[in-house]
Amino acid sequence: MFETLTVREQLEFAAKLKLKGTYEEKMLRVDKILDELKLTKCQNTKVGGALFKGVSGGERKRTSIGVELITNPSLIFLDEPTTGLDSFTAYSVIETLKELALGGRTIITTIHQPSTDIYENFDRLILMAQGRIVFFNEARLAVDYFSKLGKDYICPDWNNPADFFMDLLSIDSIDTQDS
Repeated sequence: MFETLTVREQLEFAAKLKLKGTYEEKMLRVDKILDELKLTKCQNTKVGGALFKGVSGGERKRTSIGVELITNPSLIFLDEPTTGLDSFTAYSVIETLKELALGGRTIITTIHQPSTDIYENFDRLILMAQGRIVFFNEARLAVDYFSKLGKDYICPDWNNPADFFMDLLSIDSIDTQDS
């Protein structure tokens, strides 16, 4: 992304490159994305970067997502969309993604160590260890699934399930269990 462009200019640039149709149709798409991603208030603020601050981290992430949404894809892959964000901003980005999913899009994302609040927003969950799928089902079923495997797999009360799964499936933990 160009650090000296505003949020709107970045979306307009993407629309002009990626979309067919009239200028007005492209600008309508930009307006829709600004509204959908809650970027209307900061649309005329420069994105910023290493040389100057610009918009907030969450607004920057949502702008990046907006560039990808220009073509109105039904499937979106996001790698670590919450990385580098404080917990409030990360949750805000996940809420936005949840709204997009509820609107009919499929969102697939990787997230390491999500907070409990973020974890509770997931519909489906894939947990992997050493390149193999350990769990793939509705996220709300994961704690119960593991608890049925034995007492060593019970997530303690008041623990973040995501942290528990990360500890359980870490390479060190698996190596210890294989010994």
